[in-house]
Amino acid sequence: MTFEALGLSDEVLRAVNDSGYTDPTPIQRDAIPVVLMGRDVLGCAQTGTGKTASFTLPMIDILASGQAKARMPRSLILEPTRELAAQVADNFTKYTAYQNLNFALLIGGERMGDQQRALDRGVDVLIATPGRLLDLYERGNILLSDCKILVIDEADRMLDMGFIPDIERIVGLLPRMRQTLFFSATMPPAIRKLADAFLINPKEITVAPPASPAATVAQHKVVVAERDKREALRTLIKQEEVTNAIIFCNRKRDVDILVKSLTRHKFDCAGLHGDMAQPARMATLEKFRDGEVRLLVASDVAARGLDIPRVGHVFNFDVPVNAEDYIHRIGRTGRAGRSGRAFTLVSPDDNRLLGAVEAMLGQTIEEIDLPNMASVDMSEGEGDSHGRGRGRSGGASKPRGRGERSAPREATPEPEVVTAPTEQAPAEPERQAAPSRQRERGRGGSRRSEQAPAASSAPASPRAPREEPQRHGRRDDVRDGSLGFGDNEVPAFFLQRSIAPRPSSEASESA
Repeated sequence: MTFEALGLSDEVLRAVNDSGYTDPTPIQRDAIPVVLMGRDVLGCAQTGTGKTASFTLPMIDILASGQAKARMPRSLILEPTRELAAQVADNFTKYTAYQNLNFALLIGGERMGDQQRALDRGVDVLIATPGRLLDLYERGNILLSDCKILVIDEADRMLDMGFIPDIERIVGLLPRMRQTLFFSATMPPAIRKLADAFLINPKEITVAPPASPAATVAQHKVVVAERDKREALRTLIKQEEVTNAIIFCNRKRDVDILVKSLTRHKFDCAGLHGDMAQPARMATLEKFRDGEVRLLVASDVAARGLDIPRVGHVFNFDVPVNAEDYIHRIGRTGRAGRSGRAFTLVSPDDNRLLGAVEAMLGQTIEEIDLPNMASVDMSEGEGDSHGRGRGRSGGASKPRGRGERSAPREATPEPEVVTAPTEQAPAEPERQAAPSRQRERGRGGSRRSEQAPAASSAPASPRAPREEPQRHGRRDDVRDGSLGFGDNEVPAFFLQRSIAPRPSSEASESA
């Protein structure tokens, strides 16, 4: 099937041909005729399948007749990130070459005054991130009562980034009679529930199983010690003769650290993450697209939806915390039928995360060896759900050269301050139980130890001074001058230190 058979106008077809596209992708083939009919669409397709064109092309034809009013956009496209919003704007620039339609881009990091002036002129298509859109709405710069088409793109990413409350609020500002196009790479229960709330009798289009990798991407893993990851990455880049590649890290601070490390070793690279100013992010992406930067080190801000042609390699410097993000990361290569290669660096502490990825894939990722790299036994580490190990073999502590937090440690009970019992003065039962209660509190529990009697039931007798416990702000923390009655304690500020602390000399004499 060709684009001509989908029912698009001659002006749109001419722009598509100018862009070099001849045959529609499966999601475009199935979605475009339905959108042109005015029906709601629930689209589920993996990244890199052409979802953007599946709604931009028919929207252009639908909006070709009519005129926008000041501050009242005729359609709205919501994107989770600035980069995705800018990419959709680029698509409209390309496909409206022979149409007279206006669009505006509302994203953070750009001048709000310029965006306000664009709205004042009237826009047919408003492309926005949720935060900036609500900001301008609250300032009275935009009205959504004339919006006839709503597109929610990358809905699962919206969920991951916590935008769902904002989306629900925005939808509440739109007319009830509208066409809604809802696209997501995956369809977890939360997204399905959201779609049921927003869509009316939608046409559901699923063109590929969710969370499945592109068949054109060859996947490999390299098992190395955590301290050897940077050297392994440099070896892979040289060995693969990489022309361009995206390197993914889990944390923004690790992006900066890895960029500095690669730069010291004479690699041409740049970083991209959410803490960068918007102009710097856009400039970095443009340099990478134009080939001015060979390696792009990025957080998952670059994992979703970005269409950067001819990316030859993807390197996962860190195993992603969410298994689905693995699919989106490696989907940056092997696009539009081209072949690509993806490598994941795995340390023993990544056992659980790697297991989740391979379980999702339904296969074991092929392992390769690197020359001059020491072999590592994956059974040495036990990573937790956040990719943190509990220690390295041989008792060596995990290096923190990449800015990682140290591994979680076992909770240490608070030190016991108890007078050592002697044969002449055996400890009373209630005093022996006190450390049990203190250990219970040291573990952060709010219940008392069953062995510990109420503090007020003990007869007043000399005892060793009790060390001030850490102030966690819990109601059962012990304070100087507080009394306990059963399971309830009287706060110290009610008593105003009515019970004077005993001098330490008295305690020492009793000992």
